[in-house]
Amino acid sequence: MLLQLQTWQEVDTYLQTSRGIILPIGSTEQHGPNGLVGTDAICAEVIAKGVGESAGALVAPTISVGMAQHHLGFAGSMTLRPSTLIAVLKDMVDSLVRHGFERFYFLNGHGGNIATLAAAFSEIYATRSLGTASNTPPIKCRLKNWWANQEVHDLAKELFGDAEGSHATPSEVSITRFAYPDAIKSALLDPPVAPRGDFTDAADYRRKFPDGRIGSNPGLATPEAGRRLYEAAVAAIAKDYRSWVAI
Repeated sequence: MLLQLQTWQEVDTYLQTSRGIILPIGSTEQHGPNGLVGTDAICAEVIAKGVGESAGALVAPTISVGMAQHHLGFAGSMTLRPSTLIAVLKDMVDSLVRHGFERFYFLNGHGGNIATLAAAFSEIYATRSLGTASNTPPIKCRLKNWWANQEVHDLAKELFGDAEGSHATPSEVSITRFAYPDAIKSALLDPPVAPRGDFTDAADYRRKFPDGRIGSNPGLATPEAGRRLYEAAVAAIAKDYRSWVAI
């Protein structure tokens, strides 16, 4: 159930039986020669919608721009500073708390968001701990990366082996191809599997990984693989959401 497609009365009714909400968060950044700039946000959004349908949970609007400063060497990439993203996340949670939400399940599609999300949770909890009111209802925030479950890990290994890599992966590109088959791109990948390594800022990233990939071969991506990965992720995450939100 998408929050933006409900009326305020329907949200009130929902809150009578559930205090949880799923918040998809991704990024707007390059994903190699044949990956969409919106890949991380698309994966988070599509999987969150599936989880919401499976678990009967409301799904908030997708946060499509994340912390991606290291991708700014490639056209179309956008970023928020960590401090800006922390403020955005805190304001979103505070807004929903006002209406009675207490469980905030952030379904993440971008590894670069992880540290900032953890810091945002600390800010949210610190604000409540330092407040003067002692009878405020307890809230909980959870970060769940869509790929971080055994089912998706095993399936990606079966489908792509060591060519999965860590950025512009065939798994994430496959999910976008499943979700948007009319937007499939093709490109020559040379070498087929990109080099691996670490990086610091945008210039360092562009210098080390000139076509944007890290350790991956997204040329292996297919819509059918995307469907299988989507179904595995939705099943695993819906189960995790249901058990967590009940605590």
